[in-house]
Amino acid sequence: MSLVRLNIKGISYSQTQNGAYALILSEVDGDRKLPIVIGAFEAQSIAIALEKEIKPPRPLTHDLFKNFADHFDIVVKQVIIHKLVDGVFYSSIICERETIEEIIDARTSDAIALALRFKAPIFTYKNILDKAGIYLKTQKKTEDISVEEEAVIEELLTGDDKESITPQGGEDFSGYSMKELNEMLDQAVANENYEKAAAIRDEISKR
Repeated sequence: MSLVRLNIKGISYSQTQNGAYALILSEVDGDRKLPIVIGAFEAQSIAIALEKEIKPPRPLTHDLFKNFADHFDIVVKQVIIHKLVDGVFYSSIICERETIEEIIDARTSDAIALALRFKAPIFTYKNILDKAGIYLKTQKKTEDISVEEEAVIEELLTGDDKESITPQGGEDFSGYSMKELNEMLDQAVANENYEKAAAIRDEISKR
């Protein structure tokens, strides 16, 4: 089976279900997108690695794994989303230490959070993309995710859980100014309240 390389296009959040996120992957040499429902913690970890605007004062779990791996000369070479069963994606992390390669089973969200930190490529098999990929070419709502994509993603997010989403109550930040939001973001990061920081960052991104 042939491998297809994927890029991370962005993270979408549900307008109706707090704590529900979808990671949007896109094929490098094509137009299909692969949406994967992930939990709030993993969404935050991936967003922090992507944007590099939120600097945790202490390492998050995936940062800790990266530091641990660096200390023992373990390198993540690539991540492969290798199986899709009943809407659940299964992934493998391909690691190497002293020329010895090992394959480690992982949740897709964790695997991608680590791939970002190791700057490792992400792949899936063509048959998985054929089965779960979506074609959407439309006018953009934002720089990253289109109106139609968000509609499809919203339907996905409000369906059955795929990676143990835990709905969480959220604070409404729509009434704050950009200056206030940025100050609150800095304070949330300083206090290591990453759930609040991610919510504030979402509100800033919407504007």
